[in-house]
Amino acid sequence: MSMNPFRAEITLNAMERLEPGPSIVELTRDTFKQEVVEDVSPILIDFWAPWCGPCRALKPILDNVAQDLEGKVRVGKVNVDDEPQLAEAFNIRGIPTLVLIRDKAVIDSLSGILPREALTQRVLSKISAI
Repeated sequence: MSMNPFRAEITLNAMERLEPGPSIVELTRDTFKQEVVEDVSPILIDFWAPWCGPCRALKPILDNVAQDLEGKVRVGKVNVDDEPQLAEAFNIRGIPTLVLIRDKAVIDSLSGILPREALTQRVLSKISAI
């Protein structure tokens, strides 16, 4: 049984699109303390999974938001399938869920998708309100 090279290319391209962009950090149990707890700068964390359609739809929006907020807010991603303990620690019940953290405290959370401009403005308003 031979594999269809066209199908393999589509699958590979789809997986590449799910990888974090250059300004987005992938968070794991091993990196969470350094990236979130020890770094006091604000971070927007996307709890997601590769099989989640809305999560895939949020990815390009989040890539753009990360560029919009560069130098003000960092953006990270937690794959809930690979890191169930992190999802449980934040009481994540549905994905995609975005959690905004500043100074070790959750200052906002959102389930679902917002357009780029609305998400950027929401994050900026939350970090400037503190």
